[in-house]
Amino acid sequence: MNVDLKNLTTHIIESLAEIPSQAWDACAGSENPFISHNFLSCLEDSRSVDATNGWVPKHIIIKDRSNNIKACAPLYLKNHSHGEYVFDWGWAEAYEQAGGKYYPKLLCAIPFTPVTGPRLLVKDELDCVYLQKHMLEIMADLAAQAGLSSVHVNFVPNTETETFTQVGYLIRTGLQYHWHNDGFKTYDDFLCQLSSRKRKAIKKERKQALMNGAITIQWLIGTDITEDHWDVIYKFYTDTGARKWGQPYLNREFFSLLGERMNNQVLLIMAIKDGAYVAGALNLIGSDTLFGRYWGCQEDIRYLHFEICYHQAIDFAIKHGLKRVEAGAQGEHKIARGYLPTKTYSAHLMINEGFQAAVASFLNQERTAINHQGQTLKEESPFRKSEDLG
Repeated sequence: MNVDLKNLTTHIIESLAEIPSQAWDACAGSENPFISHNFLSCLEDSRSVDATNGWVPKHIIIKDRSNNIKACAPLYLKNHSHGEYVFDWGWAEAYEQAGGKYYPKLLCAIPFTPVTGPRLLVKDELDCVYLQKHMLEIMADLAAQAGLSSVHVNFVPNTETETFTQVGYLIRTGLQYHWHNDGFKTYDDFLCQLSSRKRKAIKKERKQALMNGAITIQWLIGTDITEDHWDVIYKFYTDTGARKWGQPYLNREFFSLLGERMNNQVLLIMAIKDGAYVAGALNLIGSDTLFGRYWGCQEDIRYLHFEICYHQAIDFAIKHGLKRVEAGAQGEHKIARGYLPTKTYSAHLMINEGFQAAVASFLNQERTAINHQGQTLKEESPFRKSEDLG
């Protein structure tokens, strides 16, 4: 440990504009684009995230005596549980039925983004665990002093769960479906690892999705992406969002800011039919992972969703040497396309000790169910079994 708490000061800021992007990113690193100053500030500057829609920024900044930022964390005061993808509606109902007030609560997370990544950001590796625990204690103190019900930290790395438990946070598990690159050089290399039946099914599916050549696929990155493309993507996004959430979370300005600040980390996969875009997906590119985020279409074409969001994503990842594709939350149908069950983790602290004990009991039961579900789903893997490889 190279730091002393007496030499540190804690600051709560209500806008990322209060901190230089270089200072934040020095703590966040460059592997995960969603934790970057650019991405988080796009959300704030577009007002997709602000007090009017229930996300009040309360970011933690820790400085030393020389005013250097040693650690930080994206933190929000939430008065609902929308846009989180770790569902605690049942907890809220139980707490309020018992006479408590569940909202507002504190949430350390990336808004609208079910992607695992660092949340407790520390500049110097030698100080990491110590300062992470310090930030968790700060969150707990903030919640207790403000009379809040709880603190939640969503989609944390598995390697950090022990740090949370040592400070008293409860760990919750979930399932997503990720594709892993086993050193494939081509998409056909990947297909060769699948059972014959699954391989044939995917080939047939891809052919049908592209309507035997009537649809072409376009990859757009960097300066190839124009405002016209963002108009199309926003139209697709709002159509899908209206059906899934009732009201889309992101506004049009967010997409322009994303293109302006992060265009080299954005991949648009677009489907063209008769000279017009009929579907598309927005992805972000990390240091070793392609993250699928939003998809939409203006024509219902069978299997086109699977082609754009799953097969094309794998193809891109292989061609660019990426290790993984994370195609968003939920969706057991992804397994047949090579995306296997992968555990996710979140951490939770209830300020009321009795409620903390009740949630702990619930999580123990849920964890057993998740483990069983994961094992059952793995049996549906499309990959050839070991006895088929000889």
